[in-house]
This record gives sequence, structure tokens and C-alpha cells, in this order.
Amino acid sequence: MSSRPPSFVFFGTDEFSVIILEELKKARLVPRLIVTAPDRPKSRGLAFTPPPVKIWAKKNNIKLLQPEKLDSVFVNQLSGVGYQLFVITFYGKILPKEVLDIPLCGAINVHPSLLPLYRGPAPEQQQILDGVSKTGVTIILADEKMDHGPIVAQKEVELDSPYIPYKELRKRLALEGGQLLAKTIPEWVVGNRRPQEQDHAKATYTRLLKKEDGLINLDDDPELNYRKFLAYNPWPGVYFFHNGKRVKVTDAELARSGLGSKPDLEFVVKKVIPEGKKEVAYKNFK
Repeated sequence: MSSRPPSFVFFGTDEFSVIILEELKKARLVPRLIVTAPDRPKSRGLAFTPPPVKIWAKKNNIKLLQPEKLDSVFVNQLSGVGYQLFVITFYGKILPKEVLDIPLCGAINVHPSLLPLYRGPAPEQQQILDGVSKTGVTIILADEKMDHGPIVAQKEVELDSPYIPYKELRKRLALEGGQLLAKTIPEWVVGNRRPQEQDHAKATYTRLLKKEDGLINLDDDPELNYRKFLAYNPWPGVYFFHNGKRVKVTDAELARSGLGSKPDLEFVVKKVIPEGKKEVAYKNFK
């Protein structure tokens, strides 16, 4: 195996991508170029805000591109440089064939589930809703379909509890994904990994979350409400309506009572933010 670090381009945008970049950096695998989303207006002031990956790239003095479109101009910027590999993780767009064909060793994508399960844009949230006890990360050879390509590497991750907050699960899988990627990249570029076709008949899918998904009925199944609270924080958050006003749940727990294998469960709301007001203890809300 060559001692020279592989020449690769990293496509990513969010905090998940930053954690992976940090794990690669620890392994002395630093991208030659980073491609991330353009700055976007954010919060009430609508000030243009850089994505987390841009901040990381600037801090580490790595060349950066933020294309609005993956068009011929963008393809020309990447062509002819001799990049060995593209690495993709939560970039936000599916790369077209013209881009995937540029690197000598193709493009690999990191996904936080045991593919072919939980394809799509919200794998962690759906796994929390489903209460999985085992999850994992998968590296695939990217193609023009979402999370569809053959598997290059995969690692199972056992969860200590089926009740895990979204941020905690996402961080754990990002760390695992970064470590797996650091092992996989050097082996992949020299041909020591053979991709295996996914069993597409077993594929399950997630969808893009909407603000309306956070609406709960306090009389619904307590465990389902708690799973929604864990899965949908920080976005879209969970909320209910009281006297026609939206009330956001900011703190809650699942309480158990009774004995035996099936104890009684209660979704206990602890803190809320009523529409137009500040956070308050739920017991003082009504």
C-alpha cells in the first residue's frame, strides 16, 4: 500500500459531516478540496450563514467550493486534476453521473443505517421512532439513486437503550462512520475492497421531515409520543395545541409505573414554550 495519502474531495454540509472530517483528520486523511452548500439566510435576521463544513474548511485552510448548481462549470472545475476519490456525507444533493465519473476510484457515500434499511433523508429519526436496538453505518459506492449503490463497508452498532435522543444517536453514528471511513479509504483506493450489491428487496425508506410531523396528541400512545420527542428534537420539535395556540414541548420523559413485563407508561411533559411566550414548567402552564 502506498504511503502517500489518497487525493480526495469531500462533499458535505452539516455537523455530521464535520465530525467525519475530524475523524479523517485524526487518521491524517485530509481532503484536497471540500464541496459544500452555499451560505443561506438563517434565523429571524435572515443573515447569510455559512454551513458548518465551510467553517471547518476555513479553520483547516482547505480549498472550498460552494456551487449553486452541479453544472458543466462545476464539472470542469473538478476534471483534469486527477482526484482519486470523492467522499460524500449529507451534502444535500445527489451527484449526477457526470460528477460521479470524475474520480479514478469513484465516489463513496457514508450513511447512518445498516443499508438497505432506512434509505433516504431521515434515517436516524425513523430508527428512533421504530425503537431499534441495533443500528450501524454503511459506506456505499455512490450511484445516481439515493443510498442505492453497492456496499463497500458496514459496521453494526449496538445501542444501550432503545430511547436515545436524535443528537446523541447522530453524533455516535458520525463518529463510527468517520472511523470506518478512515479505515476504508486507503484500502478502497488500492483495490482491496470489493463492493457487494445491496439486497434491494429488503430496502426500507425514510422521507423528508415536515414541520407538521411534530404535532402530537397528548392522549396518544405515551411511548410513541416520547419517541417523537426524542426523534424530532431539535427539528421539527414536538408540539400540541391548547386553546388554539401552539405549545412546544421542550422537556419530557417516559415514566413507568406498575410491576411485571408490561408496566404502565406515561408521557410526562415537564417544560413547554407556549406560542409567543417564554419557557415555563408544564405544571404552571395551564
